[in-house]
Amino acid sequence: MKINTARSPWKRAAAAGVAAVALLALSACTSGMETGGGAASGAPAGPKDGALTIALLQKQGDQQYFIDEADGAKEAAEAAGDVTINVVDLGTDSNKAISEVEAAIAQQVDGIIIVVPDQQIGPQVIQLANDAGIPIMAADDTIQDSTGQAAPFSGFDGTSMGEKVGAEAARLYQAAGWSPADTRILSAYKEDLSVCQQRVDGAKSAFTQAVPGGPEIINVGTDNSATDAQDKAGAIITANAGVKHWVVWGCNDENETGVVTALQNSGVSASDIVGVGLGAYLTCKDWKAGQDTGNKAALFISGIEVGKAAVGSMIDLLRNGTALPPQSIANTEIVDSSNWESEGVVCT
Repeated sequence: MKINTARSPWKRAAAAGVAAVALLALSACTSGMETGGGAASGAPAGPKDGALTIALLQKQGDQQYFIDEADGAKEAAEAAGDVTINVVDLGTDSNKAISEVEAAIAQQVDGIIIVVPDQQIGPQVIQLANDAGIPIMAADDTIQDSTGQAAPFSGFDGTSMGEKVGAEAARLYQAAGWSPADTRILSAYKEDLSVCQQRVDGAKSAFTQAVPGGPEIINVGTDNSATDAQDKAGAIITANAGVKHWVVWGCNDENETGVVTALQNSGVSASDIVGVGLGAYLTCKDWKAGQDTGNKAALFISGIEVGKAAVGSMIDLLRNGTALPPQSIANTEIVDSSNWESEGVVCT
């Protein structure tokens, strides 16, 4: 299978790290999360009586997944009682992330949960928290200290997620009866983010295993937003005017739905598009509206459950002295227009 690359002009240096996966909460048995192995890290804490304040610092906090994650964190705090969650949207600004960690420390919060805009700031934010004696964990994107030791984290197995997306894309491609000669695969993602690379690599691996000698894959470098994915895909679609059928996947729902929108805006029929999202929080909008769409399926990931798990683990550390598990993996499953509601997808 030939692979062609269209790179984003904003590509940065790649940050080291492994797939974003998160800390297991006490609520794990009801949230569908499985415990990871290994020793946990984090500042010693607990038991602590009385009120707790936990800072939740999130990149791209306006995206639906992260809104859900914040809601899940607040739900866990309310269930525990006497816990305040301070949610801060970091956007994509690494300098803001560092300054907000410093602000949280100055406010004497009891714990910090962070989704970093750039994994390269991991050593700095971990050192700041450690120096202040405040436990810190990562959510969604892993971070490491200066020695390469990973912080405890909460989220998903990126490679496994991608494999499920690729397998579903292969199934839909084969069911459509398309040929590789007149089909292209658009794989859209932020190329310097390790979890994105793992997701799209997983998708490619599963697809090629199911469909040897399949269509050409064209990588589309984006900033992980729907707008940028739509913009970047436009030029590629124009340059491949002879292509009849398209398979689309990406690092998140923003990438996949952005590319599908670009295809449909260029005149490609929904019946000639197999788009498999990752998140389901945007792909579900077309299903909810009953629209004919190229968004055929999506991997459902629950930001709510990740938020609950992370906060639950932090509270257990602070109140009971229970060490933070180093890793847990949230469950994921494929949904489509027929079952998204019954599977619990929240479509706002």
